[in-house]
Amino acid sequence: MPVLTRDGVRLAFDGANGAGRPLVFVHGWCCDRSYLRPQFDHFATAGHGVLAPDLRGHGESDAPEGAYAIRTFAEDLAWLCARQRIKDVVVVGHSMGGIVAFDLAVRYPELVAAVVMIDSAVARPVASRAALPAFIARLEGPEAVPAMQDYVRQVLFLPTDSADRRQRILAAMARTPRHVMVGALQGMYDFDPEEAQDKPLPPMLFVSSNGTPLCDLARLATIVPGLTTAQTAGSGHFCPLEVPDQVNAMLGRFVTIVDDGGR
Repeated sequence: MPVLTRDGVRLAFDGANGAGRPLVFVHGWCCDRSYLRPQFDHFATAGHGVLAPDLRGHGESDAPEGAYAIRTFAEDLAWLCARQRIKDVVVVGHSMGGIVAFDLAVRYPELVAAVVMIDSAVARPVASRAALPAFIARLEGPEAVPAMQDYVRQVLFLPTDSADRRQRILAAMARTPRHVMVGALQGMYDFDPEEAQDKPLPPMLFVSSNGTPLCDLARLATIVPGLTTAQTAGSGHFCPLEVPDQVNAMLGRFVTIVDDGGR
């Protein structure tokens, strides 16, 4: 497992070289790089350069005290890409990772050729956003893990999703340090997609699951002209693991379109 240190914070990642356009895979809140492993392996086998980090506070990366703003995650990613000498990347983010991917494209347009957001709350619906402060307060209390697991169980899974996978995910997410759990959720609450309004943006694809809608796609489309949308069939929020063949096919088609467009 390679590790690079940025400003005293160790960032773990997996990577592989390839002649095809590089892809960067960004996991979600309380998750790690393994949640996009089927996509990493698929595109590495197909000859693409691939990079999949554990965001700070997650997986095998360090979890320092302090803020966990979306911008900080994006800056870490830009730094890693520079150290790996990759550019013109397609950034694929699941859940919170899609917000990070979006922010990376806004802040580092010279780095990002295209963005894929998989079931990401980039433009959070009004009711969902209004509920976040109370949820954050619960996570700061003594029942943080049950509160997190109740939310994930009720909102992010379908009854048809793998029961074994559901239990493994709930157990793994519970191991996230509480300050990271709270800080990253606060970072999502503080994130404002309107900062991208009228700025030049690369091609973007949004892939929805069949679960509770996490993004106001109509609002996102007003920020991202030409937004492409797609949806999985028969999967909840963790569709990169639940239906990897569907997700890989969508990503593959989108990358082909981006390549044909000349970025």
